[in-house]
Amino acid sequence: MTDTITGKVSEEKMFVRFVFPPPSSVVVTAMSVVSFASMANAGLSELRGKHMEYSKFWQQNQGRNKVVVVDSRRGMIVCYTPAFLAAASLLASSFLPTFPHENFRFFLLTFALSIHFFKRIFEVIFIHKYSGGMALDASILISLSYLISTATMIYAQHLSRHLPEPLMDLKYAGIALFFVGILGNFYHHYQLSKLRKEGEREYKIPKGGLFNLVVCPHYLFEILGFIGFSFISQTLYAFSLAAGTTFYLMGRSYSTRRWYISKLENFPTHVKALIPYIF
Repeated sequence: MTDTITGKVSEEKMFVRFVFPPPSSVVVTAMSVVSFASMANAGLSELRGKHMEYSKFWQQNQGRNKVVVVDSRRGMIVCYTPAFLAAASLLASSFLPTFPHENFRFFLLTFALSIHFFKRIFEVIFIHKYSGGMALDASILISLSYLISTATMIYAQHLSRHLPEPLMDLKYAGIALFFVGILGNFYHHYQLSKLRKEGEREYKIPKGGLFNLVVCPHYLFEILGFIGFSFISQTLYAFSLAAGTTFYLMGRSYSTRRWYISKLENFPTHVKALIPYIF
């Protein structure tokens, strides 16, 4: 009995080294579970062949009736704009004298989220080249997911402002990881954009950067960015979202590699899905 109690105490001490104590909000606690479970389940769905209908997979689930399709560029702008507006407005509001006093972590998190979604909108408008459409319901679902997760992450940070700080401060490591993630993601998106000339629609084998080792290095760097968010925040919700996002992008990258192998005869099979030489 004593050993069991001692073990639980040790686990709690290990937990508070890295994470703020869970807030009293039942909503945030529930969302921590829901976000992880839903994202992990989406990753499993990708492995099973049931894909979110955008990019290469926008026509994969054509058994559905009455699918409303929109232009991919417009669909992706719908995905990212609400979350960007939410993060940017809260970032701007934090400078107002009437806004509740927030700490440095709150500023860093809202700043990082604003940059993250601004970059995505910039890429949709100026970098990415689209050749197909996007299911409208998928666009709305992704948009709601980003908006809710962004708002919940910021709200969880707000609730932590009066809680004792974790024993190990990870926010500066989080800033570094965030910028490595966002720059690496942008670089590989730019490499993808150079594959096709204006008017071309066929897919080609990506090259350059880590594309020589993995199919989806942009996903790998996106995961680093989300880990960066979790280190900046150090809330249970942020860590849950980062873990769920990792599982989803693992499933999506595996399906993308499988797609390339099925469509391109000369695809180099030594190229992994997400992690060089491993997965």
